[in-house]
Amino acid sequence: MHLGVSLQPLGAAATGGTFLDTAAAAERLGFDSVLMSSHLLAGNAGSTMDPVVLLASVAGHTTRVRLVTSVLVLPYYHPVVLANQLSSLDVLSGGRFVLGVGAGWNAEEFAAVGVPVDRRGARTDEYLAVLTDLWRGEPVTRTGTFGSLAGSRIGVTPTTPGGPPRWIGGHSDAALRRAARFGTGWHGVGVTPAAMPDLRRRLSAATEAHGRTLADLELSTVSVLVPPGVDPVAGTPYPPLGGHRPSTASVVDDLGRLRDEGITLCALWMPVPADRMADALAWVAEEVRPHLG
Repeated sequence: MHLGVSLQPLGAAATGGTFLDTAAAAERLGFDSVLMSSHLLAGNAGSTMDPVVLLASVAGHTTRVRLVTSVLVLPYYHPVVLANQLSSLDVLSGGRFVLGVGAGWNAEEFAAVGVPVDRRGARTDEYLAVLTDLWRGEPVTRTGTFGSLAGSRIGVTPTTPGGPPRWIGGHSDAALRRAARFGTGWHGVGVTPAAMPDLRRRLSAATEAHGRTLADLELSTVSVLVPPGVDPVAGTPYPPLGGHRPSTASVVDDLGRLRDEGITLCALWMPVPADRMADALAWVAEEVRPHLG
């Protein structure tokens, strides 16, 4: 199992340097990925820093870790503009970018960007199709519900053939069907080992309906972790790894069970003070990661 680090919950005290230092430390300590969520307005937990801008900066301060949006709310963005932006990030990072996407849920943010919240699922599907077509590098002609293209070719061809990997986020049936249709992976949040058998069954049915198999998808999730001896800066919306009084053994046990259920990347969302993040990363690297193989 690979481990990643979510950059979202670094708190109000975090500066731009905090984000970049955390990403660089994660790479140095052997983590696989750094991830950033997608919020536009104040009032959400953690940072509202733009994920594409942040990950572009992280790309210049790292050389190995994957850069993952977790997740980008696709309906907020014009797909042609976004396709070129993300192709540029893929090129600048040397092919390290992974697009994690979701349909979103925040009605206030949808209203602020002038996008109807009630058509977000259909809009997400169409935009994913546009991204996929444009990233092939050939002229695209298509007529859709939310826009059309007439022989349009993307300005920047991605380094990764066919475009960056696409991890589709969400636990709903619609999200699983979207992953089966468009995804190279499925991306969850707060998923527990006990929930994985049913989720795998539903994903398997969805992929088979689209002529694929579950083996075609990389399975990843974001999990909450508060290392022993560190007080969280916020409540944990999902069951934390290792329980509310975690130990090395209990955290390793939970991660091992997720690995056994097919999760290949667990990204750690650690709601700890910014000045304790380095200690938290070091604890994971020294105490947990060696047990995961």
